[in-house]
Amino acid sequence: MDTIVKSLKNGGVGVMPTDTLYGLVGSAYSPGAVERIYELRQRDKDKPCIVLISSVADLAAFGITLPPKLELHLPEFWPGTVSIIFPVPDEKFAYLHRGGKSLAFRLPQNKDLIAILKETGPLVAPSANIQGLPPARTVEEAEKYFATKVDFYQDGGELTADPSAIVRFEGDKMIVIRDGEALRGKKPSL
Repeated sequence: MDTIVKSLKNGGVGVMPTDTLYGLVGSAYSPGAVERIYELRQRDKDKPCIVLISSVADLAAFGITLPPKLELHLPEFWPGTVSIIFPVPDEKFAYLHRGGKSLAFRLPQNKDLIAILKETGPLVAPSANIQGLPPARTVEEAEKYFATKVDFYQDGGELTADPSAIVRFEGDKMIVIRDGEALRGKKPSL
């Protein structure tokens, strides 16, 4: 784990398991790592990536203040496989929000991933695949996409979960951007 943390803190990019799929990860604080991820994935330059955090407190670094009602209901979603979109209007994060002035954040359940996030800080973590192709379910599948173009691979076995659900809130109303198993049974409002 130490070599992965060191690589990420030094602007490295690698493939590792999340609590959903394998992610192509890099520091959310490193514009160079973020751009490298876009190039490796051949990702649409206007499409922001999900950011993984180790605690709700990490949101403050992005200028996010939680509405009190959402803060009260956040334990229904986090830790878990729901990514929540928040406004991030600060232009210093334009390399992340790609001009959309909002980002999706997720507090994962995976304890090993949380331990890494506590060391590295927030990580950009789109699925480990070329845009438009199936997400890698194993390290071997990820290696077919990225070969030696990444700095590390962390093997977590075969991952069979669905991608995270993505939601945003307009006042008390939950808008589902991408559905997911974690939303089954959730109310559409706070």
